[in-house]
Amino acid sequence: MSIVDPAFVIELPEGHLAVHDLTTGPVAEDAAVVLAVHGITANGLSWQRVADELGRRWPGAVRVLAPDLRGRAASAGAPGPYGLGVHADDLAGIASAFAAAPVLVGHSMGGFVSALAAARHPERFSGVVLVDGGLAFPAPPDLDVDAALQAVIGPAMQRLSMRFASADEYLAFWDAHPALGPVLRGPAGDAARRYVLADLVEDGDGGWRSSCVLDAVRADGADVLADPETHGAARLAVERGLPVELVWAHRGLMAEPQGLYDPQRLAALDLPDALRTTAVDGDHYSVVLEPAGVTAVADAVERMLPPSP
Repeated sequence: MSIVDPAFVIELPEGHLAVHDLTTGPVAEDAAVVLAVHGITANGLSWQRVADELGRRWPGAVRVLAPDLRGRAASAGAPGPYGLGVHADDLAGIASAFAAAPVLVGHSMGGFVSALAAARHPERFSGVVLVDGGLAFPAPPDLDVDAALQAVIGPAMQRLSMRFASADEYLAFWDAHPALGPVLRGPAGDAARRYVLADLVEDGDGGWRSSCVLDAVRADGADVLADPETHGAARLAVERGLPVELVWAHRGLMAEPQGLYDPQRLAALDLPDALRTTAVDGDHYSVVLEPAGVTAVADAVERMLPPSP
């Protein structure tokens, strides 16, 4: 077993950035591009179900590219400094390779990265879909980043210091997760397992561990929780003329009834009228893996794609 080989890499002064092409079937040379951005301890393969749905709707007309961000999976060796601004500029660099401006779609932390990329480089992108992330609430002045990350992402953070005897043991760890476990056991299980296992690397002692670089997770998490530029990015992207939508899940990261967002919390943010929001009856993981969420995300992306010829 090894990390899934990417479709191509972007060479950096040290290391490289890996990008997966999740497109199903052949695509036209002038196909629209969707740039899909994963969460804080995830990888690009988390987007396969959304890519499949877009391919079903737009056969041959949409290309879905999903980078592994620095410090994760096939980009684990890409060096710091980390932080959401670095990821945002990496996305702008990928987008510059295409004649048409890609649509950004970002899940969880990827939503914040996508909003920041659009705010910094509005000419490079044609729209932004935020998926259960990207809109922030004020941080307390005495914020403890590690404690906050552990409280919010729980097992996803815990596993970074764990070692596993086999891939099956790693899958068993996730099978016990109250949100991701049911996905692994359901119709989306094959795609979810491929995504989960893409994070696994040998640790040199005959075991396995997560590919995620802890320093990257800490730096990125600090920006999600407390960086003023990140917190204002979605609003600024709207002000700079880009369409921005939020797809949010009713339930949270552990499938708890209270999700990251709800109507009251969104109202308190006083969002721009142009920022459309859509609720999904799912949780933070199923919103990109199971039919209700995948459909809502694909609908939002579709609204930002150029009209079909």
